[in-house]
Amino acid sequence: MIRLMLADDHSIVRTGLKQVLSDAPEFTVCAEAATGDEVITQVRQAPPDLLLLDMSMPGRSGIELIKQLKSEYPRLPILVLSMHKEEQYAVRAIKAGAAGYLTKEHAGEELIGALRKVAGGGVFISPAVAERLALEYSARHNELPHTTLSDREYQIFQMIVAGATITAISERLSLSVKTVSTHKSRILQKMGMSSSAELIHYAIEHQLVELR
Repeated sequence: MIRLMLADDHSIVRTGLKQVLSDAPEFTVCAEAATGDEVITQVRQAPPDLLLLDMSMPGRSGIELIKQLKSEYPRLPILVLSMHKEEQYAVRAIKAGAAGYLTKEHAGEELIGALRKVAGGGVFISPAVAERLALEYSARHNELPHTTLSDREYQIFQMIVAGATITAISERLSLSVKTVSTHKSRILQKMGMSSSAELIHYAIEHQLVELR
């Protein structure tokens, strides 16, 4: 029996995931978490065999969680389940230590197969993500501006281009308004831009934001 922890801030999502997992008797949900801090606490109390981690939970970002968890529990397989398109976060998640990346859009049809592969020591990524990883390692000298951002800066960049205010970002990430403003200034400086409008235009041009 494979002990699985579900980490997602929406209880209805966790309920849906458990319903999907009912078709895979080899998995048993041993714990659930709704915030990044809960994930850390519960893993420390009773490490699961596998962690299914939502990329966007309150508090710490998915990338930060992955890095911390892998530093403390290097053998813990982590499958990221995200609402974000693969091109936005998958490469960063894999580089941080995740064993796979699955969008919620395709979770119903691919979740069990992805969990089985990751639990067996494999890596679950799409061919497109594999290609991006290969290109990134072979062409570092031609980095696009957004690839120079730290993981926290990239997270805030994503929230800015999605239309979130500084105050909303600070509340979502449990950071001070001053800290978020400092991050924004560094983002603008690194990317050679002067306004949120330029960041949004860049994100659209490079398909880093979902158009609604």
